[in-house]
Amino acid sequence: MHILQAIIMGIVQGLSEFLPISSSAHLVITSNLYKVLKNIPIQEESSQEIFIDIMLHLGTLIAVLIYFRKDIIEIIKSFIIAVKTKDFSDKNSKLALYIMLGTVITVVIAFPLNDAAEKLVFSPHIVGILLIITGGLLFSSEAYSKRLQEKSDNIDIKTSVIMAIFQGIAALPGFSRSGLTIASGLLCKKDRVTAARYSFLLSIPIILGASMVYPLIKIDMNEFAGYNWTAIITGTIFSAVFGYLCIKYFLKFVGRYSLAFFGYYCIIIGVFTFVFFKIYANGG
Repeated sequence: MHILQAIIMGIVQGLSEFLPISSSAHLVITSNLYKVLKNIPIQEESSQEIFIDIMLHLGTLIAVLIYFRKDIIEIIKSFIIAVKTKDFSDKNSKLALYIMLGTVITVVIAFPLNDAAEKLVFSPHIVGILLIITGGLLFSSEAYSKRLQEKSDNIDIKTSVIMAIFQGIAALPGFSRSGLTIASGLLCKKDRVTAARYSFLLSIPIILGASMVYPLIKIDMNEFAGYNWTAIITGTIFSAVFGYLCIKYFLKFVGRYSLAFFGYYCIIIGVFTFVFFKIYANGG
């Protein structure tokens, strides 16, 4: 793992984690393009590559924790008070329950998809197809939302469950987590900013859990000493910085503009990815 590669992947992760364009797909594309340029077989993946992917996600977790720190503190405070008083009528205490329920639903759906998700790392052309599907979902949800006369700015249990289901499905690279959750929020008649904010909050327990549990399961800790820690730490920092900037400006963007732009992007990148890697995989 070279430091330039880590920086590029950190920037890609920071920008694509919160934009509805699939960060996992872009990491797969970036990593495999690098292998193609360096004549490294696509099927080769080191434990260091797996670990830096986790660290890059940790970087975006830091970004969302910093950006939403006030919201998170208020949600935690409201939940503690609600537990003590046994009164969950407050908006923030309900939000805490919805996030916990959504996290459980996400894990139940995503866990069985884990093996398939890992195999897709070596099948970037299929990732391209899933990107195209993501683009189509963004278009359809936007079209539906535009026809609505009224949109809600409150998250309810039904919306939370549906968004969690889509977040679980997004365990597959190519299905954008933010794209699928925001789109499903629009289909539940929520406005774009409300859907986006809840999507980011819903991601926190999942990214945190994956960052702590996954290394213990998949990585041999004895290999840590041989890792390029300068590259890993640098990539993580870039991921956090660009992730924070992405959240800040993306929320402003969705408050004014349609998600159709990202739909076009996903379809274009998806077609390119499918064609390029399908030809490369066949030795064309």
